[in-house]
Amino acid sequence: MENRCLPSSFFGDLRSRELNGFRVRKRPYLGDLSSEPGGFGTGVLSVEHSGATTPPTAVSFCKTSRNSHILAVSDEDGYVSFYDTRRSLPSYASCRERTGLSESRVCEWVAHSNAIFDICWIKDDSQILTASGDQYVKIWNAETRKCIGILAGHTGSVKTVCPHSSNPDIIVSGSRDGSFALWDLRCNSSSTNRFGEACLLSTAVVKEAHASAPRKRRRQGKAASMSITSVLYLKDEISIATAGAVDSVVKFWDTRSLKSSVAQACPHVEPFVRKETIQHGITCLSQDSHGASLIASCMDSRIYLYEVLQLDKGPVKVFSGSKIESFFVKASKMPSAISPDGAHILGGSSDGNAYMWQVKRPESAPAMLKGHGGEVTAVDWCSSEVGKLATSSDDFMVRVWNMKKGGCTSARSPTAIRKRITAVVAECRKRILDDPSVSMDDTFQALTGASAEPSSPVGSKMLEFSTPKSGKRSYKSFLREEKEMQQSPEAALSSPASVLNPPSSIKRRTIRDYFVSS
Repeated sequence: MENRCLPSSFFGDLRSRELNGFRVRKRPYLGDLSSEPGGFGTGVLSVEHSGATTPPTAVSFCKTSRNSHILAVSDEDGYVSFYDTRRSLPSYASCRERTGLSESRVCEWVAHSNAIFDICWIKDDSQILTASGDQYVKIWNAETRKCIGILAGHTGSVKTVCPHSSNPDIIVSGSRDGSFALWDLRCNSSSTNRFGEACLLSTAVVKEAHASAPRKRRRQGKAASMSITSVLYLKDEISIATAGAVDSVVKFWDTRSLKSSVAQACPHVEPFVRKETIQHGITCLSQDSHGASLIASCMDSRIYLYEVLQLDKGPVKVFSGSKIESFFVKASKMPSAISPDGAHILGGSSDGNAYMWQVKRPESAPAMLKGHGGEVTAVDWCSSEVGKLATSSDDFMVRVWNMKKGGCTSARSPTAIRKRITAVVAECRKRILDDPSVSMDDTFQALTGASAEPSSPVGSKMLEFSTPKSGKRSYKSFLREEKEMQQSPEAALSSPASVLNPPSSIKRRTIRDYFVSS
């Protein structure tokens, strides 16, 4: 069918919108998710080296759209592996039989001598950061897999690392020693190790950032852990959020003055006045792509959502349903457990499942991602492929899911109805443009097979438009009024078209003035 379009104009664009409507983006369907290649998912990856399996500890998709299909996986043996999730991924059965593992794996290398707890892509995916139990953060060239720098200074395992929101040369890291440190990759290295790798020192360190108060210590004399479990560089580019294993308090720091935290957030309005003796630590912090919301995955098996500008009000939403029984269970890093479109929250669980909540409906039961045989420790969203995500587990497996493949649209959904109406109106528009004397009623009856009413005149071929204010107006009268408008400057001034093509010798008005006056 030949397509005919109205000439580009103000009224032509308005008429095109009325006839064609707007396209509505489909949301993925959350039911019956599977990661098996034969189902709705993508596949299963077995984390092993030289025939020996090892538990994965962190997963992270590339952040740029051109590389978003590349998945980085770190494990307890200190390896970093890259997988191409667009290739044919094996099923669970083939992974158990140790077949088809090399098809999707791009490369692997030994990055640390201890477990790697966190990984992070920076500088358009050209470099990757790895935080390890050997107390170092290393910077790697992602293409050559060469170490180009070491961040040294922590005295405990480095549990978390996060780059600046706009400057990837600035890094913040958190350690089990209770401190978090700031690093500037542009600084000159202070020394080199025995392998010739450059070592950088931190530009600022805050010690005992979440240490428990002396009066909170147990009678046995054993103090609670002061480990930093998560750090975030917020979108305002000057604030840092930190969380620890000692309690459920999130602290916010101003990098221009790190003497003390400037704000705190907690599930309870008065965190230090509580009479409860059980303190629940936080396993992970995450924020949405705009930086307006922040979520904290807590050891009380709840996920709390805070509004960054209203921290004093406590959490505005609470998501429950999963089991968080260890600090290895996390929601993914930035954009984190919050999906790229901001509609869902994803988190791991100690019961072998991953859970997904709708942000706007925290009271609803979460969707369950079944398939793992051990504690689900890490999750991550793909930034450019909507509905694609990865989960890792202590069952030595990484599962890649794709909700888009499981999406379904109801036959009575607004999208389907819009398509049917658009198809009819498009045919009407073609006949109207070919022959302006054809009436809309006759055209619609010809398309639907309906017969004309006896009361309607057979010879009537006048096309009519109807609006709430003007009533019925003929197509010819519409053209006549438009011609008169071109001849009358005063009439042209009251039209929206005057904004795009103002009459000469008349003061130009804005589109806002027109609608205000009307």
